[in-house]
Parts: sequence; structure tokens; C-alpha cells
Amino acid sequence: MKKFLALAMAGSMAFSLAACGGNSASSSSAAGATSSATAEEAAASEITGIAQVCDVGTIDDESFNQGCWEAVQAFGEANGIAVEYYLPSDDNDEERQTLIRNAINDGANTVVCVGYLYGPALAWASEEYPDVNFIGVDMTAADIGTETIPGNVYCITYKEEQAGYLAGYAAVKDGFTELGFLGGMAVPAVIRYGYGFVQGADAAAQEMGANIHINYWYGGAFSGDANITAKMESWYSGGTQVVFACGGGIYTSAVEAAVKYDGKVIGVDVDQNYIGEQDVESGKYSYNPFVTSAMKGLNEGVTDALDHVMNGTWSNIAGTNGVYGLQEGDYVGLPTAEGSWNFSTFTVEEYEAVKEQIRSGEIVVDDSSDDTVKPTVSENTTVDYQV
Repeated sequence: MKKFLALAMAGSMAFSLAACGGNSASSSSAAGATSSATAEEAAASEITGIAQVCDVGTIDDESFNQGCWEAVQAFGEANGIAVEYYLPSDDNDEERQTLIRNAINDGANTVVCVGYLYGPALAWASEEYPDVNFIGVDMTAADIGTETIPGNVYCITYKEEQAGYLAGYAAVKDGFTELGFLGGMAVPAVIRYGYGFVQGADAAAQEMGANIHINYWYGGAFSGDANITAKMESWYSGGTQVVFACGGGIYTSAVEAAVKYDGKVIGVDVDQNYIGEQDVESGKYSYNPFVTSAMKGLNEGVTDALDHVMNGTWSNIAGTNGVYGLQEGDYVGLPTAEGSWNFSTFTVEEYEAVKEQIRSGEIVVDDSSDDTVKPTVSENTTVDYQV
């Protein structure tokens, strides 16, 4: 497995992207970092190194792994701390334990675990390495398998259902009546995105007195492939106008099919509009298919946790679950920058109004992540759940 080590530099730097990752190497130090210190010897508020152990997929997935990594990388650059990421070669608990072990052996005493699949590995690691600070993204005590969160772990979860709701609502308000949801895998965060999307689309359909149809399917992967692309082509050729592609690099299949059939795509986790803009410029795509993105504040959540470690206030959050949504701040939503707002009729003002209704509690979005219990919809909406 290839390896990448980001050497942090002092001062404020812009985000940069990495192209490969790894699971073993000696740790190098940046200006101000102490590479000779081990995790066990470091004081609780001293970060000797930060490691990100990644979810399945790639580091440059333009989504979940990358969004977290950019936060880790920027924090290291700003604070003179060595950072490194590790990609799994296999999708199992033993491999995830190995990545955590290697990261700590390489000098990290703060480990960001990306994805709920790290739960069992984190249950082991939190006991094996009591002096290491663990940050679990998209993870709860239930994922770890404990009644309470271990005392050296901080869990971060998001109200993805709110972001999904806003995306679905906006799409229907903008005139789309044939929609699709392409999920990577039926994991809690993806399910919340999808169920929120259905709820938001249905709410807009009721307001407008319109009838809408939603294709709903999990591709079984966090990357695109020929089979997923073929499925998306069948949707677009059959009349689907816009697809919410939710699951790391799976968006590539939706985009490929959308461009072929003049369709649209809704991105996820981060503002993915730039992907379409870059490829239009390169000639790969004939136009930018992204209409918007349902985002969650990966950068803000991870950075907030790292700040607590750096500032010596880790004990204030360790052993707890931070939940980030509109009630807590602008941690979920759609991008409103002029270059990323690609709706035809739905306005930023209308968006802000419905967002505030969610924030105030006037609109309550069901946050269920039980794949066996589908969201209730009105007679205006038909959802075709596909297997």
C-alpha cells in the first residue's frame, strides 16, 4: 500500500489535495513538532502527530475522506504538526485495527477515524491506547458497541437528514419532478441523507400541488463502476431529471450518465460544483451537471475537535457525542455562493427561509436511519425503492 506523509508548515496555508495514502512509515516532523516523542510520553494537550485512518474508497474521493483530510491537513499546516493518512486495503475490522496501530507507532497521539465502520476497531483501540485521543467521525456509542463513549474518544455526527431535506425541497421547487437517489451503501449517514431528500421533495410537491417520482437505490460501493453507470443511464434515459449521488466517489457514475443524457446531479458532503466546472474547462464534460450539493461541515467538526486537543480542553468533549446541524449552527446546508447556485427559479432567499424553519423547529425532519422503515410521503410522491 502506498504511503503519504504531509509535512506541516508554519503559518496559514490553503488546502491542498493528496493522491495516495498508506499504512506504515516513520513519522517526520514539521517546524515546531516533536517527532521523537511517543504518544505515551506526550502530555494530553500536546499533539505529537495527527493521523487520519480512512473509510473505504480513496483519499481524493471529492467527498467524505477528502473533506476530513483537508481539515486535518490544514490544521497541521497552521500549527506545525505532522499529519498522515492511512487507507484500508481490506474492508474488515482487523485491517482497521492495523491502520490505527500503525498510525500510533508512527508517532500520532491524535487519530481521526473516518466512518462508522471504525466502531469495533475503536472499542479495541480506546483500551489499548488510553493516552491517545480518538475522534470518530459519523460514529456513535452504538457503533463502538458500548453503552457510553470511551473517555478518550469524541464522536462527531451530523444531521444529514436536514441537508438532504434542503436538497430535495430545492430540486422540486426548481421544477424537477423526476428525481433519483443513488446511495453508496445503506449506512446510517447515507440513509439519513436519502430519507431527508425524500421528505424535502415531498414537502415541496405538496406545497406546489405537483406529483413527483423518486427512484431510490444503493449501489453497494463508495465509488463508481460500469454497473452503477449503466443503472444511472437507465434512470436518465427513462426520464429521471436529477440524481442525488450520495456516497464518496459513486458520484462519478451519476455524472457520466447525466452528461450523456443531459441530466443533472446533486453532490454530497462538500460543494462538488467545482468538479463539473473543472471538467467543462478540460473538455471532459460538455457542461456542468451539478445543480447543488447537500453539505455537512466535515471541516468544522474535525477542526473543532482538534482545537480542543490543542487548547488543552479535550476533557470537555472526550466521552461525548457532538451532533452538528442547523440548531447548532450552519453545519449542514446547500452552497449559496453565486458560482455554486445553479438553480433556475428557486432563490437563495427561499432557501434561507426554509432553512430557518428547520432551525427553529417549525419543520422537523425525521432523522431515522433504519433502512427497513421508509419515510412517510403524501399522495403527491411515489418512491420506487430498488434492489
